[in-house]
Amino acid sequence: MSLGDEQHGYGGTGQTRTRLPEGDPYGGARRTARSSSRSLVTVVGVVVLLIAAIAFANRGGDDSATDGDTAADAAKPKAAATAPSGVAPVEAGAGGIPTGFAHDQQGAESAAANYAVALGSDGMFDKARRDAILQTIISPSKVPGFKATLDQAYTPAFNKNVGLNADGSTPAGYTFVSRTSPIGTKTTAYSADGATVEVWCSGLLGLAGENSTNPVTNSWFTITMKLEWTNGGWKIVTHSQKDGPAPVPGDERASSADEMAKAVEEYGGFTYAR
Repeated sequence: MSLGDEQHGYGGTGQTRTRLPEGDPYGGARRTARSSSRSLVTVVGVVVLLIAAIAFANRGGDDSATDGDTAADAAKPKAAATAPSGVAPVEAGAGGIPTGFAHDQQGAESAAANYAVALGSDGMFDKARRDAILQTIISPSKVPGFKATLDQAYTPAFNKNVGLNADGSTPAGYTFVSRTSPIGTKTTAYSADGATVEVWCSGLLGLAGENSTNPVTNSWFTITMKLEWTNGGWKIVTHSQKDGPAPVPGDERASSADEMAKAVEEYGGFTYAR
């Protein structure tokens, strides 16, 4: 089922001290004017190169396309910079779902990514937990409609199809896996009151255990959410999903049921915010 930081600085100062040779400074061969000039040029050249290297290292990311960049390269989406945004980190709300996203486009994308995780979690298969999730992420006026629709979707027959008991509980000796991982987000519309965000996701669903007839499988899908800013936060108004984009499957060996169950138990999910 379906449904982001640090800066490094460099700096330093340097001093040059000239030390006269011991003994008679004029006892040796006298240095010619040409050799002195050459040494001076060498020192200045090294200093210039050092300053240039430090400036290059300190230089922030340049979003502008260089002369060698093509128009296609310039149009590619850029990853969010790993730098402090000045906005306080989000906090975990009801059911561990993050809340307090910023009232801007970036906040809307972060909210959509986190909501995709919640809507693709195993909690959706339990009526009480599902209602709590919906109460947290859905716009208040839309909660009743979402509850009614999902109650009709998560039926005993559907639970059995994914390997669960009719009531949504996990059969003894098995580990149920339902997890969604956002790969990226894209805002297709934005205003101060609302936003439409697409979230590209990868998902895991199935039952890990020996003799499972519903082994854990991977899927790729894109969720589209229409959000509105209400009661001081982003909430979902509408939600839809389509398949893909999906990459070509790799040639990795499929993990055993025990390996998969252990991984799910040992590795927790992420909070997506930037």
